[in-house]
Amino acid sequence: MDPTFTLIGALMLVFSIVLSPLSSRVGMPVLLVFLAVGMMMGEDGPGGIQFNNFELAFLIANLSLAVILLDGGMRTRVETFRVGLRPALVLATLGVALTAGGAAIVAWWVFDLHWMMALLIGAIISSTDAAAVFSLLQGRGLHLNERVSATLEIESGSNDPMAIFLTLMLVTLIGQHEQGSILSGLIMLVQQFGIGAAAGVLGGFLVVELANRMRLTPALYPLLVGAAGISVFSATNAVGGSGFLAIYLCGVVIGNRHVRMMPMILQVHDGMAWLAQLCLFLMLGLLVSPSDLIPLAGAGLVLALALIFVIRPLTVLITLWPFGFNRRELGFISWVGLRGAVPIVLALFPIIADLPDAQLVFHAAFFIVLVSLIVQGTTMAPLARKLRLEVPAGEDPYRRLPLDAPAAGDHELMLFPLRGKGWDKPRALGQLRLPENTAVAGVFRDRKCLQPTKDLEVTAGDMLAMFATPSVLPDLGKALSGRQAPKHLAERAFFGDFVLNGDALLGDVEQVYGIEFDELPPELSLAECFAKRTKGHPVVGDTVILGPVTLVARATEADRVTKVGLKMDA
Repeated sequence: MDPTFTLIGALMLVFSIVLSPLSSRVGMPVLLVFLAVGMMMGEDGPGGIQFNNFELAFLIANLSLAVILLDGGMRTRVETFRVGLRPALVLATLGVALTAGGAAIVAWWVFDLHWMMALLIGAIISSTDAAAVFSLLQGRGLHLNERVSATLEIESGSNDPMAIFLTLMLVTLIGQHEQGSILSGLIMLVQQFGIGAAAGVLGGFLVVELANRMRLTPALYPLLVGAAGISVFSATNAVGGSGFLAIYLCGVVIGNRHVRMMPMILQVHDGMAWLAQLCLFLMLGLLVSPSDLIPLAGAGLVLALALIFVIRPLTVLITLWPFGFNRRELGFISWVGLRGAVPIVLALFPIIADLPDAQLVFHAAFFIVLVSLIVQGTTMAPLARKLRLEVPAGEDPYRRLPLDAPAAGDHELMLFPLRGKGWDKPRALGQLRLPENTAVAGVFRDRKCLQPTKDLEVTAGDMLAMFATPSVLPDLGKALSGRQAPKHLAERAFFGDFVLNGDALLGDVEQVYGIEFDELPPELSLAECFAKRTKGHPVVGDTVILGPVTLVARATEADRVTKVGLKMDA
């Protein structure tokens, strides 16, 4: 192997990583930085690298997406499925088909193509991209309400089978003109979803069982999970299922079961997912030449803007209106129809099949992804805040270390740095309102470990070592958070001055606070008010306005609001 090749590859990675902080300063997605570096190093840029091995690119892209989906699946809480599964699946199937059809009409008009090739472009750009969605949702510090974040994450992780089915069916129809290809395509769709879902769930349970039965060096557990996940992905593809769906569901199962050394697994896989995204977008940047994009810039821009401003919003409105989303939520989901690596990978199919106009299809898909990342990716965080879809979040631990001892159960050692204005004034440990079943293991200050006592005062700059279980992490994070939240996310501003139980009756609230709710019966509980307004799936941050009073869901359990904030109009 030419050492110059490895040197250039390593320097591209270093350069991309060094530039990544720039993305948050200027508000652009970090994936766009990686893509730009790849294009700069390509044949039209100062790097001058000629890379046109589409088969190798296809292999690398598939493996990279598999790693990204596994990591995203492990970070998806199964509780989110109660509010996001049904709308996400409708959006991932019917929504993809509607998007493909709408995009095909515009592509046929602007590119003057045969209608089959136009349909192929529509199919290729019809799915949102998990890599882009996970990166932007998890990397921007956004803590969206559960209904929105769950729908976006599950949709992006599960809509690939439909897009792959449409793409492969159209490639077959255009390339071979086979009779009965539509029937075989429908069979393939059932196989993609059915085998992919079954293999993913079964594979996930097998990986969990394997990891918990093995006694390994701690550093090997993340490698075991990664290798097993890729095995599930490859085996599912080999038997005709959707490997992408399988490895995503495999990750969901792993992330929601008790797995030995899970915090370390997540930490290592976070780095692996970033490496996969880096390699993927750098390689895709190398594949395209900016000079090839210029001739189709006008037509591509029309298609991209139609997709963003017309096709995606109409699709979301048609598919999600029965599920109780409000206008702000529908507007945000419409906007976050991010296109990323998946459409570019699907655009490699026509090139590998040597179809006519395949290069045009590839460059059109790439241009649309570029516009999507620039327009939607850079505005996602400000739009979420403008639409008031954020909910207050607690402090995350600096480090989580599993104890891996039978007597400790699920307890972990968590390190919390005390920072923010809330800790400027020292507080005694005995005054902290910590969740049950937690204990302070020690206090670190000036490189010394202090014995925790009730009278020991802690302040900003200290680090608390806590023994706690993952289940109490949200409450623990809030108790130890000292950061000044944005004004609109401050506890009292967001939830109100009063906290009530979800079982409280409207009649009792009327008597205590001297207000009247004429539109609802007094025997109705606050939890039932939310159930009526949200079609049975309330999430933290949902509101019910009753005359001069706004009720805010403060805590939920299953499909019931357990704690309610009450805000009175001035």
